[in-house]
Amino acid sequence: MRLGGSVMPPYHSPKEWLALVKELQYSAVIFPVHWSAPRAVRQEYLSCIRDNDLAIGEVGIWKNLFAPDDAQRKAALEDSFRCLELAEEVGANCCVNICGTPAEIWDGFHPLNYARETYERIVEISRRIIDTVQPEKTSYTLEPMPWMCPRSPEEYLQLIRDVDRPAFRAHLDYCNMISSADRYADAEGFIEKCFALLSPYIRSIHAKDILIDDHILPLCIQEVPPGKGSMPLGMVLQLSHHLGEDATVFVEHLPDHESYLAAIDHMRKVGEAAGVPIK
Repeated sequence: MRLGGSVMPPYHSPKEWLALVKELQYSAVIFPVHWSAPRAVRQEYLSCIRDNDLAIGEVGIWKNLFAPDDAQRKAALEDSFRCLELAEEVGANCCVNICGTPAEIWDGFHPLNYARETYERIVEISRRIIDTVQPEKTSYTLEPMPWMCPRSPEEYLQLIRDVDRPAFRAHLDYCNMISSADRYADAEGFIEKCFALLSPYIRSIHAKDILIDDHILPLCIQEVPPGKGSMPLGMVLQLSHHLGEDATVFVEHLPDHESYLAAIDHMRKVGEAAGVPIK
């Protein structure tokens, strides 16, 4: 399997970017330039990636397809088309977004997130994005979130069936679905269920760590750097390894370059202890 994450320091060329990637010991990467970059620039980075045996795990959209503002919503849909086209162009494992919300915060809670008509709209939008681009090499995926679809591996599996497109697959972020005390208490069982149900469809994984704060009521589960929480990261890497030697696993949401260096070093040590070969 392969490990990767974000590249925080600024870079202005494939050479500068590659130096940071090598320092971080990444073997998996997020495609490093936006779809709006000139084709020649995109191809220059792609050649650098291929020449250095790196796997492109993700092209991120990260725009709100349910934005309350009409112009923002239409722009998000157009951006989704272009990002999926870029993922197809570069052969990324997947193009990923969250489903979106009518809340003011683009990734926030809203009561309508739980409505049946919202679920049906997610299915409709996902089909439209895929049918417009018609990808053959990549997949369109939705990262799970605590308060929007998909909130469980069962719901994700049903969503895959309902979208009913070969190019709609799964992006696994198990921590984002551990949103209750019972799931937290049986994290190993929950993560095993995620892989058992979704393994045929998983295209990329976020390997994160979390910690419950029992001083805050009624419930506070916080994301923390890998190794600072209670998640069975060795098991996560073992299950990811079963997906194939080029399965891509990413750390994320860290504040700076040094934090990513420490996180990847920790994950490689965890993999070694768990007997997992990491490229």
